[in-house]
Amino acid sequence: MLEQLVQLDIELFLYLNNLGSTSWDAFWMFYTTKFYWIPFYAVLLFLIFRTRTPKLFLITIVVIALMVLFTDQMTNVFKKVLVMRLRPCHDPTLEGLMRLVKPNCGGQYGFFSGHASNSMAVAVFSGLLLRFKYKYFIFFMLLWSAAMGYSRIYIGVHFPLDVVCGMAFGALSGFLFYKLDIYLQHRFRVR
Repeated sequence: MLEQLVQLDIELFLYLNNLGSTSWDAFWMFYTTKFYWIPFYAVLLFLIFRTRTPKLFLITIVVIALMVLFTDQMTNVFKKVLVMRLRPCHDPTLEGLMRLVKPNCGGQYGFFSGHASNSMAVAVFSGLLLRFKYKYFIFFMLLWSAAMGYSRIYIGVHFPLDVVCGMAFGALSGFLFYKLDIYLQHRFRVR
């Protein structure tokens, strides 16, 4: 059963990865690069800031930092200790069958995707936080995160299962840290 799932994952990866073309490569490389999203994250923080007092905003900043740290570290635990699944670009059986858009492949292991995990955590956390002020904001954030996950397949550094599992872990993390933020907001608002 597990072998069949892995084989389907490889086939889906090859299909999705080979849909790419050189005319789209620059766009997906831009999309997948965290550095270019700094203005986007600044806007998110500003929108959150507008919903809180400065003291409560600082609490939310700490919770966000803890959430990103948590998802990053858990990604490393899964990649390097628990699962150790090769990235597609490090898998010798896929050599010549896939497109590697990125100039280098990255670390040896890829399960699960840190980009997918972090972006989904941010999407769920901020989407839930701002859903009362911006009605459809969470849908925009989920779409943004899904595209981030797809970008990892497109450039050739993650299998679809790496992305889906990363997104699931990120969604759970985003929800739990949202609940933590609500709890802390209530505790400090009362004081």
